[in-house]
Amino acid sequence: MSPLFPPPLTLLDKYFGQDFQTLYSTTVTITGGEARHGRASGTVRSDDGQLDLDLRLPEPLGGPGGGTNPEQLFAAAYGACFHGALSLLAAQAEIAIVDAKAEVTIDFGRDPVDGLFNLVAQVRVHLPGVEPGVAEELVRNTERFCPYAKMARAGIVSVVALARVNDAAKL
Repeated sequence: MSPLFPPPLTLLDKYFGQDFQTLYSTTVTITGGEARHGRASGTVRSDDGQLDLDLRLPEPLGGPGGGTNPEQLFAAAYGACFHGALSLLAAQAEIAIVDAKAEVTIDFGRDPVDGLFNLVAQVRVHLPGVEPGVAEELVRNTERFCPYAKMARAGIVSVVALARVNDAAKL
C-alpha cells in the first residue's frame, strides 16, 4: 500500500479567473431498488466504483433502517471537507491540530416557510490542545474557506434537467 500524503498547500492559492474552474468532478448514480424509491430502497454508486451503498429510509421516518441515507451521506461529505479545509489552514498557519475532529449533525425536518422539508446543519469542531482564541479563529477561517460551509451558507449553483434518451446509455 502506498503511503498517504495530505493535499498540497498550493490548494490555498487564490484563483483569479473569470469562470468556475473545475478541479475534480465525480458522478454518483442513484437507483430506486425494490420500492422504486431511491430514498427507501435504492442504491448509490460512484462512477469510479469506490462508493457503493444501499440506501434505506431510517426508522424514525417509518423505514426499516439497515442502510445509509442522504442525511448521513451529506453529513459525512460536509464533515470530511470541513476537516480537510481545517487541516490545510492549520498547516499553513503552522498550528498543530493533533486529534482534531469535526462532528456534523444534519437535521431533516419540516420547513415553516413552505410546510415542506428542509435541512439544518450543525458543525462542532474539537481541537484539543489548541488555545481557545487560536482555535476559534481557525474555525472561523475554515468556515469561510470550506466549500461545503460556503454552500450551506450561501447556496450552490444547481442545474436540474431531464436526461435525454441517449444520455441514459452513459449511466
